[in-house]
Amino acid sequence: MDTTHKTDSGIEIKSTYPANDKKAEAPGQFPYTRGVQADMYRGKLWTMRQYAGFSTAEESNKRYKYLLANGTTGLSVAFDLPTQIGYDSDHELSDGEVGKAGVAIDSLRDMEVLFDGIRLQDITTSMTINSTAAILLAMYIALARKQGADLKKISGTIQNDILKEYAARGTYIYPPKPSMRLITDVFEYCSKEVPKWNTISVSGYHIREAGSTAVQELAFTLANGKSYLQAAIAKGLDINVFATRISFFFNAHNNLFEEVAKFRAARRMWAQITKELGATEPKAQMLRFHTQTGGSTLTAKQPQNNIVRVTLQALAAVMGGTQSLHTNGFDEALSIPTEHAARLALRTQQVIAFESGVPDAVDPLGGSYFVEALTDEVEQAAWEYIRKIDELGGSVAAIEEGYIQQAIAESAYRYQGDIEKGEKVIVGVNKFTVEEELKEEIFSVDDSIRAIQIKKIDQLRAERNADDVAAKLRRLESAAHGDQNLMPLIIDCVEAYATLGEIADAFRRVFGEFGK
Repeated sequence: MDTTHKTDSGIEIKSTYPANDKKAEAPGQFPYTRGVQADMYRGKLWTMRQYAGFSTAEESNKRYKYLLANGTTGLSVAFDLPTQIGYDSDHELSDGEVGKAGVAIDSLRDMEVLFDGIRLQDITTSMTINSTAAILLAMYIALARKQGADLKKISGTIQNDILKEYAARGTYIYPPKPSMRLITDVFEYCSKEVPKWNTISVSGYHIREAGSTAVQELAFTLANGKSYLQAAIAKGLDINVFATRISFFFNAHNNLFEEVAKFRAARRMWAQITKELGATEPKAQMLRFHTQTGGSTLTAKQPQNNIVRVTLQALAAVMGGTQSLHTNGFDEALSIPTEHAARLALRTQQVIAFESGVPDAVDPLGGSYFVEALTDEVEQAAWEYIRKIDELGGSVAAIEEGYIQQAIAESAYRYQGDIEKGEKVIVGVNKFTVEEELKEEIFSVDDSIRAIQIKKIDQLRAERNADDVAAKLRRLESAAHGDQNLMPLIIDCVEAYATLGEIADAFRRVFGEFGK
């Protein structure tokens, strides 16, 4: 029997670590291993977000106001699957999915309801959206205009990371090349018009959810980020400008020290990548990231154990220097979180922030012989993957060859095998089990939501100027054949109340669909 102790990425853990005389790096200075600000949370706490969205815009709006009233400092919007893949709620493929995985947004009118009574200039909003990111951002900008907001002051993030969709998640629409064009169009437009907006959140979260190790999550995410940098540079954009608006989205799992080491290594590696590609401005070299606790770690059995898991994961994110954080509800292995579970998840962050003392020190685990050594080992293992991806021609080529997908699949298979053999203990699942009846309240979304959304769409189409919509959609489709920036034309369509599906279909006619 193997008696060695290893992290979840397979890095061997020694029983003790010798003292090292490595020169201590200062927080807030290149390569930012110890944090991107000199004072970190002593100056400002991380943004406390709660990822939420379900049913209709009206219902999600109620949840947002509830979360804001309970101390959330930023909103994080979940969209349903039809919205994510560019189908209106009345499309036949939307049947059974409307409002289930998130909120249904078919037009600017839904966006208006979603943020009713919430001033966009006063909050930051993160939107988990990829294939249709440009369209949802256009709706957000159009709404900000209607509210009279100064676009130079609105802030937030769109995920807008299509490469991880091909590698791990699957909610893509168009082939890689036109998808990358839409992403770089957003970079270019926002750098001029919405300069405080984070134009992409390069996501390792879903890579990890698909079964990768922590090292693979780090390596594949940074490799994707490098590809976005290269695409923007090829478009003629200044890395010292657009790289300041790139953020990252990482997962936090239960192996506390490996997760902290991952976050510290990520900053150091990104600083090196950006510098090698020509970044000289410190803010262009800084890796800023949002963290969400691990959805795949949550168990349906003994679900209250998830409260402990989420606390550990949130602690790892904070000790690793996250800029914003979402904590999962303990019941999310069963359903969308209830209000009770969402509030408790938020309270978890608040207890860490105001009672634990952890935010009082910058990089509280920095200088630990174990953590410093583990940071080095995680970094070294991640560079090995990145070198392999570079040899294949970068992330797009590595995805097209199936290299990244295969590596994730093999890790997921090994991990599940270890659980089934009992070599990996999951408390309450394969050890310390009890006979129990499920007593938790379950949150459900009624299938009648689709009928409500279809009625809204029918009313919208009856009230809008159909000729104006058609003309603007034709101009958008025509421009998609060329190389001009598409964002202003998407905003024009949105403001005329073209639906998300109509805009996505205009691109489908030009770009086609990946895999079809």
